[in-house]
Amino acid sequence: DYAGSNALAKQIEQGAPADLFISADREWMQYLADKGLVQAQTRRELLGNELVLVAPKPSTVTLRIAAGFGLAAALGSGRLAICTPAVPCGKYAIAALQALSVWDSVQGHLAQAENVRAALSLVSLGEAPLGIVYASDANADPGVRVVDTFPQGTHPPITYPVALLQRATNPDAAALLQFLESAEARPFFEKQGFAWLLN
Repeated sequence: DYAGSNALAKQIEQGAPADLFISADREWMQYLADKGLVQAQTRRELLGNELVLVAPKPSTVTLRIAAGFGLAAALGSGRLAICTPAVPCGKYAIAALQALSVWDSVQGHLAQAENVRAALSLVSLGEAPLGIVYASDANADPGVRVVDTFPQGTHPPITYPVALLQRATNPDAAALLQFLESAEARPFFEKQGFAWLLN
């Protein structure tokens, strides 16, 4: 199943049938770990990502992300597509905008989405002039272009932990995890815009 990390973690907590969990941040993996729902020995930081500002492909907007950059002016009367703070992409985006001292100028001009793909779709369809998403998602949508990348120090590190769940019943789950961690899988992830975190 594909959804925001928070939604998936809650579904797993409520007994949804799943064998493996890949989260978009450490917090939701830890949430399940604290409830004894993951096999601790299988938990790894698998991938990393970047946070990017995107615009619809035809847009000519140019911005360089830095302290106090002109995001509000670039929005004009439009809204900034952003995930809700309940999901990791929203948490990272708000942290970055606050660190860059532009949050106050845009917080009243948001189009909040329940997950990163929904935020990306608002930009891709031209319903929002700008949005903040993961680089890997921007890479997957030909309807957007990356305007600039948020500096790493402006938000918590974006990592994707993976673990088998305690109630994993599929005999192939461990093999799938082993494949995801293999050198064979690495080029696939990197082609999609992820950073490889395993040695």
